[in-house]
Amino acid sequence: MGDDLTKFPTYDAFIDAQVRDIDLFYLGDLAKARQLVELGYRGRGELPSREEFEDRKKKARESLLTKITQPRDSLASSGKADLDNYPFLMELAKREEMVRSGKFCCIIFVRDKNHRGQEVSGYIDYSLRLNTEDFSLYFDRKKRLLPRPSDLSFYNWESQYCSCSSSPNFEIIADNEEGLLFKCKRDRKIINVNPSAPPGDNTRRIQITTFEYTQCVIFDHLIRRKV
Repeated sequence: MGDDLTKFPTYDAFIDAQVRDIDLFYLGDLAKARQLVELGYRGRGELPSREEFEDRKKKARESLLTKITQPRDSLASSGKADLDNYPFLMELAKREEMVRSGKFCCIIFVRDKNHRGQEVSGYIDYSLRLNTEDFSLYFDRKKRLLPRPSDLSFYNWESQYCSCSSSPNFEIIADNEEGLLFKCKRDRKIINVNPSAPPGDNTRRIQITTFEYTQCVIFDHLIRRKV
């Protein structure tokens, strides 16, 4: 029966579900039909004992509680005590839970040199990266967060290679007079990343002063429900 056990509030309810109409027809008594099921003469598949049923139910409840508390307990930035010395990583850590919960969408702009010494820059969907990578490696400083061709935008200043890609959270709007814009797919608000223009409704632009990268900017977008 496996995980089907979690559907039944009690062992008796589980046993009753194994009793067939034909059993009641021939036996004429629900108590006798239940007894045959418990003894293994009726039912579908190998049935657990009452003790095994209760044990599985307990484990299922514990598993559910673990899943409920997992977002907070499994933050990649959790326990990284020295983040105070790394302003950019600290700002990412402050936002991690809100982004994972879906209350915030964040676009990160990073400009710095890659491992080949080439200067690269681009816009990153923080939520997408959080959900597709082990971010503890970044918070442990075993990896550096740099834009990739698969991110919202990417530019290699040496090769002049440029790419743009929409993400599950943002749509690219490249062909307009104001420059590069992003539309949040969840509330359809426009985010303007031009530093000389307002960033847009429910959005704030934060320039991070840090030694970690040449330039870092975070665009916080508070999600509003579509009306």
